[in-house]
Amino acid sequence: MIAVSDLVKQYGRFTAVDLISLEVKPGQIHGFLGPNGAGKTTTIRMIAGLLKPTAGRIVVNGHDLATEPEAAKGSLGFIPDRPFIYEKLTAAEFLRFHGGLYGIGESAVEERIREMLDLFELARWRDELVESFSHGMKQRLVMAGAFLHRPQAVLVDEPMVGLDPRGARLIKTVFRKMADRGVAILMSTHTLEVAQEMCDLISIILEGQIIASGTVEDLRRLAGSADDQLTPLFLKLTGGSGLQEIDEVL
Repeated sequence: MIAVSDLVKQYGRFTAVDLISLEVKPGQIHGFLGPNGAGKTTTIRMIAGLLKPTAGRIVVNGHDLATEPEAAKGSLGFIPDRPFIYEKLTAAEFLRFHGGLYGIGESAVEERIREMLDLFELARWRDELVESFSHGMKQRLVMAGAFLHRPQAVLVDEPMVGLDPRGARLIKTVFRKMADRGVAILMSTHTLEVAQEMCDLISIILEGQIIASGTVEDLRRLAGSADDQLTPLFLKLTGGSGLQEIDEVL
């Protein structure tokens, strides 16, 4: 579970995130949709504990991030938009290192490594150096690491960037499987197709504020549109702001 209340992030006089509130319940995939610069990544990084909010409250799986940061972060998985990997490690070594950060025991971590490499279709490359991996393989390895410690909630920032169609289909399947197991997933994207296909709920952010939230059907009613696609909805709700950036990645 992820609960955010009245979250604010200011840089001097500039307000990047302005009184955002949202909740992601167990088993939900919640899409965070908006154009570049809308405040998606800033919000995600605050929830992950990488940026300190100017104001507001963040609760992750019952732990207040401000007063119980280790417990909150320990129950959270994080997949950044620009992941960093130690490329001189093998895939198994990278996951073993990741497991050590979360205190997973030696015997347990080996079983989890096998499960995650199988799940993300990387088992063949278990003992290959990460530097030989394609971008999509590296992205899948980072995702394997995020789910390694069985987090109850996961943050995902632009998950489909750099993935080929097969990799994208795999990630969609894995995320739905994890949600079915009760994991709460907050996923930022500016890809309308991804949001519509994967998400149970969608929040649209523009200029640091959430301007609409609900299911695709809720947003359709709010926009007064008979179209089932998100593109015309986004146009109506935002006045077209940022639509070009979104359409470019469709």
